[in-house]
Amino acid sequence: MTTRTQICYDQYIEQALSVPGGYLFLGRGGYCLHYARGATLSGYDCDEIYFACLHEGLPVIDARKMDFGVLIELAFHGPMVAVGHDPGPEPWHALSYAPLAVVMVAYKHKGAEVRFTPIDEADWAKCRQHLS
Repeated sequence: MTTRTQICYDQYIEQALSVPGGYLFLGRGGYCLHYARGATLSGYDCDEIYFACLHEGLPVIDARKMDFGVLIELAFHGPMVAVGHDPGPEPWHALSYAPLAVVMVAYKHKGAEVRFTPIDEADWAKCRQHLS
């Protein structure tokens, strides 16, 4: 049985899957689904949207169990995800746009649970370089 809420999520998840960098971020204060350049859907029913995104294969960063100080440091000093547009030039830092895979690996390295990381060899080499 399909619920009305699920239909609503399906539309946004489908859009997120169709743009480069679309993903779901889960934090202690709720969720934020990045589905187009400058477009997000946010709310508090984290588990429902989390499982809907997992079902569709959308990349997910789950930072709910991260150490709060580490999370704040990464959020303030790390790059943002380039959603729906090209990433900026390296080096990536606060207020710069990086590929989703680079940001996901950084969060995973700091303790977040990540799913469906869209990483290729070039991105992986850049991630290793930034984390060392």
